[in-house]
Amino acid sequence: MSTDLTFIGLFLQASFVVQLVMLLLMTISIVSWAFIFQRSSILKRANKEMLAFEDRFWSGADLNKLYQELSARQTIGGMSSIFCAGFKEFVRLRKSPNVAPEAIVDGTYRSMRVCMSREIDKLETHLPFLATAGSISPYIGLFGTVWGIMNAFIALGQVQQATLAMVAPGIAEALIATAIGLFAAIPAVIAYNRFSNQVEKLENNYGLFMEEFSAILQRQALAASATQQ
Repeated sequence: MSTDLTFIGLFLQASFVVQLVMLLLMTISIVSWAFIFQRSSILKRANKEMLAFEDRFWSGADLNKLYQELSARQTIGGMSSIFCAGFKEFVRLRKSPNVAPEAIVDGTYRSMRVCMSREIDKLETHLPFLATAGSISPYIGLFGTVWGIMNAFIALGQVQQATLAMVAPGIAEALIATAIGLFAAIPAVIAYNRFSNQVEKLENNYGLFMEEFSAILQRQALAASATQQ
């Protein structure tokens, strides 16, 4: 009796538990790749938006005009969103009576900090799933392998004369579970490390912009306070 040693054949011949393990790992792999493509696109767009905003901001554009231009857009994100949150709070506090320049700058900085945290949370969406998939997939595959080999040896113990041809299919189908686990884990780990590094760089750039923008607003607040006196 011949045995189908192809992937499909071994999958169909595998025990129910090993089949469940394989299906679970294939599902994790498919979802991971979907998140990888999605995050890659979003992070590229965030980096492109950041560079475009920096060019616009440091070109000497009028801050009021830049704020109105960005606010008129339906959707903004990243550094543009941080700028709008900070400038809006700066204008609101500056119009309030008896507010010290230091309080204006502190309030503006806190507003930008909150906005930056929200933007980073958006960028980090689905990254925990990739980290989890990368860490647990090999162990899920190993569980399927151990279960399959255990069943193969149990079946082998029930026959009088054991041959390699009898045990090979069971071991092969069990090892496929480990292979699928590695196939699901390796891309997830690589993508998680890469995306985490990109998010960290964006966060650092956002933080530097906040510091520089706060210094600009502080100079404006001090100048307005000196004029009023």
